[in-house]
Amino acid sequence: MGCTKCCPSEKAICFLFIAIAGPVAVTLININTISCLSSMELIFWLYSFVLSNQVNFKNKKMENKTITPTETVKIMFAAFGAGKMDELKKTLSEDTVWVYHSTDEIPYNGTYVGKDEVLKFIGNIITHVDIEGFQTNHFFENGNRVVVLGSEKQRIKKNGELLEQDWVQSFIVENGLITRLDEYANTSHAAQLFSK
Repeated sequence: MGCTKCCPSEKAICFLFIAIAGPVAVTLININTISCLSSMELIFWLYSFVLSNQVNFKNKKMENKTITPTETVKIMFAAFGAGKMDELKKTLSEDTVWVYHSTDEIPYNGTYVGKDEVLKFIGNIITHVDIEGFQTNHFFENGNRVVVLGSEKQRIKKNGELLEQDWVQSFIVENGLITRLDEYANTSHAAQLFSK
């Protein structure tokens, strides 16, 4: 196992390396090669080995990191606020269902199924109102359900009326993707303003 070139101190470092690095390191380099390294070479090799495995371990942890349902919803809101619809779509399941519970007087009332329909829902809102304010105030998580309380200020384009209201959005998040949204607001007041 040894090499006659190695002094006792170098051999001691060699066996210390094997004890620390373990059998994985032995498979990476021939044992005779290890035992013939100088003390400084061996220390450098050991440092490189440990550093490399630390990086791999950190990367593995990041790959395995799962985000909470609340984090998924917050990512969606951030994409919405930035106008990044492609990023918003990444937070949705393919068969996601969004329901705005309202009356027909409100032009974006209805049920929207699928990612493209969700973008249509958002487009309907932007077509009919100018968003002057939009705020998420509180997030509540219970299992895969996230309830968000918020408020908004909208200027109705056809008549200039200002709609200010609080709203409640209830999300279902499964496997890191939003599968359902139900939104509720003071639709009676909104319907009156849209009817003017």
